[in-house]
Amino acid sequence: MDSMRREKNVKQIKTAFYEEVIRRNSDMVYRLAYALVKTRDDADDIYQEVFLRYMQNEPDFQNAEHEKAWFLRVTVNCCKNFWKSPWIRRRVAMEQKEIEQGGMIPGLSDDSAALVDAVKRLSKNYRVVIHLFYYEELSIGEIAAVTNAKASTVRTRLTRARRQLGKILKKEEI
Repeated sequence: MDSMRREKNVKQIKTAFYEEVIRRNSDMVYRLAYALVKTRDDADDIYQEVFLRYMQNEPDFQNAEHEKAWFLRVTVNCCKNFWKSPWIRRRVAMEQKEIEQGGMIPGLSDDSAALVDAVKRLSKNYRVVIHLFYYEELSIGEIAAVTNAKASTVRTRLTRARRQLGKILKKEEI
């Protein structure tokens, strides 16, 4: 009986620990996944995959920054795998067009919704750096570490992404 009680207590402690880690990182993981895959359903799948990998691997983090970097890196990798999968390549043209157009998000102002829509039109590399820089507030060096790119590459992508966003938003004003 004591061993069963101990086992139950261990499971409860582990579950509480998982829930706390998920609570701390869930918004960040979902936002990044949504920014990269452009649909809520696909972002939900990526979100689940990231936290499943966390529970399977049970990584030991040195500090909060290490934990955040791990979740960002795994989310980016899951999104890359998503875009490489044969399933996504076989989607019908209508679904692909729906992904590219995105649509407005309810509850956002027109300006915010237009910005989100414009960001969705950027290439994946540009969306990643814009999201990590502005939404996750990572430095150039941290983005470079998460994306496995050089800091100079990250700066170039940010500059080009900003320029493209400006062009997209100017076209929509007319």
